Amino acid sequence: MSINRKQASQDYKDAKIPRGIYVARCLATDRVWVDSSRNLAATKNSFWFFLRAGNHKNISLQDDYNALGADAIQYEVLEQLDDDTPTTAVTDLLKEKKLLWAEQLKAKLLYP
Repeated sequence: MSINRKQASQDYKDAKIPRGIYVARCLATDRVWVDSSRNLAATKNSFWFFLRAGNHKNISLQDDYNALGADAIQYEVLEQLDDDTPTTAVTDLLKEKKLLWAEQLKAKLLYP
């Protein structure tokens, strides 16, 4: 089977990258953290990778993970930006929505 490199490259460039707001919750302690991401799929992978490795930058989240295990931590996407959101508006929109969600959930920012 032959792969058309040009087409594969174009498909990669055309792929929609999910951007939005996510929440991390510790179900045992009721602690909640909110953050935004320009690539939710990659963020989810790195979120769990750093927790498993024991060096997540949020110390209270890492402490809960270490003490209670992975089953006590929940990762959830709260909101995704529309694919047609102008690139120039993404950073400000994510920041605004992150703060709104943090206030609504009475959550801390994952990365203050």
